[in-house]
Amino acid sequence: MDGFTHFNNQGRANMVDISEKQDTGRTAVAFSQVKMNEEVWTAVQEGNMKKGDVLAVAQTAGIMGGKKTSDLIPMCHPLMLTKLDIRFEFPETGRIEIYVTVKTKGSTGVEMEALTAASVTGLTIYDMCKAMDKGMELGPTYLLEKEGGKSGYYQRG
Repeated sequence: MDGFTHFNNQGRANMVDISEKQDTGRTAVAFSQVKMNEEVWTAVQEGNMKKGDVLAVAQTAGIMGGKKTSDLIPMCHPLMLTKLDIRFEFPETGRIEIYVTVKTKGSTGVEMEALTAASVTGLTIYDMCKAMDKGMELGPTYLLEKEGGKSGYYQRG
């Protein structure tokens, strides 16, 4: 179990003790995407979906999901987030890219909050559009970059 911090000396899961870690600014940026047919993609952008403004609802759901990460992921610490921003890009027909930026000042990072927010955003888009396209694809979802803390800066290659 060397190298894994979420296991105690009996090999059982535990929440890492962060009480001695210094508070620093922490930022994480996550990415996800949803692929869909052209008809749905156009309706989402134009705000013509029967269920309402898909992107506004997905953005709100993603923010809520990011704030609730410690309720969903057992070993995550509850964090006071200072920023959670979600933006969308439409690089090609049928694809919505999701970019999530999360910040805090604390003793542990916000990578899981960014990844959770990106995932919940994509799932909400799927939920609101599934009546028109059950074949949508979600992901990949991954960390683009993070900064702060002992491990410092990371950027996906």
